[in-house]
Amino acid sequence: MINAGYISQAVPSLNIVSEPQIHEIKQAAFLILERTGVKLGHPVALGLVKAAGATVMGDRVLTPRYLIEDALAKAPKGFVVYDRLGHPAMDLSGRKSYYGTSTASPNQEEIGSRKITQSTLEGIGLGARLADGLDNIDFVMPFGTAQDAPPESAELFEMEEVMANTSKPIVFCGYSGRGVALVLEMAAAVVGGREELASRPFVIPYPEPITPLHYPFEVVERIFACSDFMVPQLTCGAQITGLTSPMTLAGSLALANAEGFFSIFLAQLRKKGSPCFIGASIGTSNLRNGLGHISCPELSLTLAVQADIGRSLGLPTWGLAGATDSKTVDAQAGIEASLELVLQTLAGVSLIHDCGYLDMGMACSYAMLAIDDEIISWIKRFLGGIEISADTLAAEIIHRVGPSGNFLSNKHTVRYARSESWQSALFSKEAYSSWVEAGRKTLEDRAHEKALKIIAEHRPEPLPEKVLGELVAIRKKGAKELAARKG
Repeated sequence: MINAGYISQAVPSLNIVSEPQIHEIKQAAFLILERTGVKLGHPVALGLVKAAGATVMGDRVLTPRYLIEDALAKAPKGFVVYDRLGHPAMDLSGRKSYYGTSTASPNQEEIGSRKITQSTLEGIGLGARLADGLDNIDFVMPFGTAQDAPPESAELFEMEEVMANTSKPIVFCGYSGRGVALVLEMAAAVVGGREELASRPFVIPYPEPITPLHYPFEVVERIFACSDFMVPQLTCGAQITGLTSPMTLAGSLALANAEGFFSIFLAQLRKKGSPCFIGASIGTSNLRNGLGHISCPELSLTLAVQADIGRSLGLPTWGLAGATDSKTVDAQAGIEASLELVLQTLAGVSLIHDCGYLDMGMACSYAMLAIDDEIISWIKRFLGGIEISADTLAAEIIHRVGPSGNFLSNKHTVRYARSESWQSALFSKEAYSSWVEAGRKTLEDRAHEKALKIIAEHRPEPLPEKVLGELVAIRKKGAKELAARKG
């Protein structure tokens, strides 16, 4: 007899390592920091770590395990990121995944012509607008590195474009410590002040150490800026096996976590309770020519392990998927993007960025971003799992319809049609004859059309004129300051 009150949800997931294996990776990371240490090129930071109890020998810092464990305990567990309107947007606790755009490439795929050209501020604004209009993209990054902006202050120009063209949460790299602080001043202006930004953060900076184990002045300044504003920060280096990290994946994970631990240590020394991620970004390369790969099984494998490590610490993690080494939107691009997105989502990586990347991260593509949005929609349906209850098991409905019947006109079918059956907005699902009559359009054709339509018709929630004026003022003043520093 079926239990009428019984409801369960069968949801797929992926775990790569056991708890003892997670423990061993952490132990190796602690040992690296205690015995090898890091190179720290920031006088104030050197004073802080020495006062805390670390051993300082010139610019080399050896940090005992208990200090790192104390810092990890102080970092908030499971925080929420908001949109710029103040609404909760991403709950970074447990096993949840959110998806964002690619960023920081020197090139963009020109909308309309499909040519690969240099990244521009206009293109970054269009990328933000497209991402704002795509239902399955949760956060936005500047869609390239603007080649038409002053390099010493490019983040100010880029973030002005992004903030004006999306209300979704924003992640950004930043090119200097002062530049990151100025962007955070812009973000504070958007929400009404620094306290409001700290209580409802909608921006996440990305201060990366230089792998292996190097913390130059500007990197530390970026970490400190995040702590000063109390916004979440992505403490994640970029490891390339055999070049900047050991050839073995386990060794690269140990190094990545040592760097993540030390970044969190610095953040907590600056301000206790600073929200932090614990990331890794481990890729491979062609050792014959030194070119790094942005899509490879090793990347998703190590990120899946890192997701397990992050959950063991109660900290969110950082992923990279929806990207391809292909130079165009082709079968390779779709295969690589799909595999990465599926595996990292099953593993429960928290924030998954770089949707829309082509050419090993050298170009951002609007069409690829639209395709990734469709892939993510497919994955979300898959992860919705199967609800098992008396109603969904439908034994009574089957009994009523009986042998040789059909379920098309049954109310049960109508009730579940939308929730049980995924409908594609982009993939070809029509008959061959209909496809021919419609012009034999490829997936790339349809993706470009969708991107063009969203960019032309979608209107992001506008910023108030007063706020726009404040952003311009901060950008102009900051650009002059950063130019003077460079000079």
